[in-house]
Amino acid sequence: MTQLMTSVKPLPSQQPSVSPARKHVDVPAGLWLGCPDCGEMIYRKEMEANLHTCPRCRHHFRVSALQRVNMLVDTGTFEETDKRMTSSDPILFNARKSYKQQLLEAQKASGCGDAVITGKGFIKGRPMVLAAMDFFFLAGSMGSVVGEKITRAIELATAERVPLVIVSCSGGARMQESTASLMQMAKTSAALARLHKAGGLFVSVLADPTTGGTTASFAMLGDLIYAEPKAMIGFAGPRTIANTIKVELPEGFQRAEFLVEKGFVDRIVPRGELRSTLARAFDFFGR
Repeated sequence: MTQLMTSVKPLPSQQPSVSPARKHVDVPAGLWLGCPDCGEMIYRKEMEANLHTCPRCRHHFRVSALQRVNMLVDTGTFEETDKRMTSSDPILFNARKSYKQQLLEAQKASGCGDAVITGKGFIKGRPMVLAAMDFFFLAGSMGSVVGEKITRAIELATAERVPLVIVSCSGGARMQESTASLMQMAKTSAALARLHKAGGLFVSVLADPTTGGTTASFAMLGDLIYAEPKAMIGFAGPRTIANTIKVELPEGFQRAEFLVEKGFVDRIVPRGELRSTLARAFDFFGR
């Protein structure tokens, strides 16, 4: 009996299956990324083709100033102004790194001279002057160069009688320049007052985040104020405000949708609709 049992072999269908060896495939780093809003893993190239928004929930990722220009301006029409203007170190600021070192690293990483790109071009055939801030350059902070470039952009729009568009994305005034940075709030606001007096049109576009001295000056002085969905907009941070006034803040406080409800922002405009929205605004106001 023992001999009979040992001679029985399993049927072919009963043969133990052996999985073929899997070929190892290297996936390039950064090919996929997680959406911070919905949590879905998304293909980076799909996100970029969708104007750097999540194809699932439409979360708007931050973009550089150069990317912003390319998204808005008609191809081949943008003429950058004051490209070589860079910041000095007026108070010889030094912390873990010197201010000069911070500037050099930011310039190398972003490819920009400072935290804003300015120039003139066309949006759907309509002439305009554009200033686009870059959060990736020292958190889009407003120092003397940012203030000067924006002021010159305002003056250019005034002189050429074309609409002005400023896309804000900033952490506020640049502490490394102390009072010199705070002076830019008054300077840009005064230039806008002259633009308004001359009958010019200023459209302010608020991206995430728009805070501090930027919010307290030119960003909230637009004839029209648009905001990207869910953009954080405010002066001080919500935690600072809550600790100061000792009250619980409402849900969605300092988000674009909350500011539309309260009348501080005119309209939420998704990134994919901004070009058409601006062109219609220019036509409506005869600019």
